[in-house]
Amino acid sequence: MKCSIVPTIVFALACVATAQPPKSDIRYMEDGHARHVLDVYAPPGAKNAPVVFWIHGGGWQAGDKTDVKLKPQWFMDKGFVFVSTNYRLLPEVDMGTLIRDVAAAFGWMEKHIAEYGGDPKRVLVGGHSAGAQLAAIICTDERYLKEQGVPLDVLIGSVPVDGDTYDVPAIIEVAETRARAHSLPLPSFGHRKKFGDDPVKHKDFSAVTHVAKGKGIPPFLILHVSAHPDTTAQAVHFGNVLREAGVPVTVFGAKDTNHSKLNNDLGLPDDPATKALTDFVAKVLKK
Repeated sequence: MKCSIVPTIVFALACVATAQPPKSDIRYMEDGHARHVLDVYAPPGAKNAPVVFWIHGGGWQAGDKTDVKLKPQWFMDKGFVFVSTNYRLLPEVDMGTLIRDVAAAFGWMEKHIAEYGGDPKRVLVGGHSAGAQLAAIICTDERYLKEQGVPLDVLIGSVPVDGDTYDVPAIIEVAETRARAHSLPLPSFGHRKKFGDDPVKHKDFSAVTHVAKGKGIPPFLILHVSAHPDTTAQAVHFGNVLREAGVPVTVFGAKDTNHSKLNNDLGLPDDPATKALTDFVAKVLKK
């Protein structure tokens, strides 16, 4: 939060109170990789506060936990502790290992977040782009959190932002058909290769594969850019699959924005996607 210089001590103190620096580069795996670190943002005096576990984007090949813009302060203003994690990247590791890094960070958070004022039994998981796929998969495929001794019932909600891989085989088919139709070369390291170059793996890494009734899958708010055909199709399809399984879901298509702006603007007062997020957060906290 940036504070203007004004001749009032009260305003200055308020700025200091809300601009808590994060606890940065906390290791979630002893003797691990340099990217096995996370940041924790906690409001002053937090105790038994709900938690946000955020996963950055970057095509599974780039990105960093510090790319959170307004979100930590916005969530802290609503009483949350905010956790943002790094994970190893492609092609250094494969997709399964990458997802298990995220799950390991979640497992560390479950064991330690009370030390920072958070409630490990009330966690909202979110992520942007590649992070949207990662958020969706750990909230639907219970195996990853189960390996960390964590059940799905600690999750109060999930907010994937503009992901295009909730159904990996579908996006591969769309992208490769488009390329062939226009006589364009296929990318050397596109979704087919990123997700293991194996149809079985493509299906297994798709959140839609693992949605089923009675699993304890949390409510979802799926945000997407309404003008983007791929993320829109994926969001609508994923939403329909969740709805058919009885999982509460809202699919919100944001207008007049783009892939990066949608994520970066979350937390702005007049942002429509932020209004949808506000409504969603209010609902999940009532449960």
